[in-house]
Amino acid sequence: MQNRIEPSILLSRLLIFVFAGTVVVLFVLFMTLGKIFPLNRPEVFFITTKPESASVVMVNELPPNNQNLEEYKQAFVMEYIRARNEIENNTSTMRQKWGAADGVVAAWSDANVYTAFRKTGLYNAIMRDYPEFEFKCTVNFRGRPLPLMNNKYTVKFEYYCSDNNGQTDKKDYTIVVGLSVNDNAQIKWGERLNNPLGIRVSQYTVEGGGDPLDTVYRQ
Repeated sequence: MQNRIEPSILLSRLLIFVFAGTVVVLFVLFMTLGKIFPLNRPEVFFITTKPESASVVMVNELPPNNQNLEEYKQAFVMEYIRARNEIENNTSTMRQKWGAADGVVAAWSDANVYTAFRKTGLYNAIMRDYPEFEFKCTVNFRGRPLPLMNNKYTVKFEYYCSDNNGQTDKKDYTIVVGLSVNDNAQIKWGERLNNPLGIRVSQYTVEGGGDPLDTVYRQ
């Protein structure tokens, strides 16, 4: 009677045992992963925030007047002049940019400066009854703003407009822009990205001529 197993049979049984064990381990592993990562049961959710319209952001202790702050104020002056004077041939865009509700010109201006802005010819033409038009005005700066005393800057730029009838003559303007920099400025929640430091234009004086928005306006 033979009481020993041939090596080949023993090896085959061992391989079968190892293979069966591997299958069991893989099955358990996939079941575990299925519980941890339920990829076949996606769940979609949203997290939204809606701050109150009356929410304000308090700006405290502005950094000292170092070079970085000075460059920021000069860039702010240039962006303000662009927003105030450049015209796009899209009435809806212009009304949004110039409007008092959420426009950047209103957000960046003191009340008296914005009131004067609303009296210009192009503002009234676009905001009241101007239809869709092919009219565009461009600002080309003559260097960076020149710092004066008390947060005031002199800005020189070339201004001209064009429409279907051609292009107006290019004209040079010199504007004195004064900034209101308040260490305890309050800004609306919606303005925090466009004006994080709460700086506003408190003076806008055109030297040697009328306002550009009146000069190029054609009734």
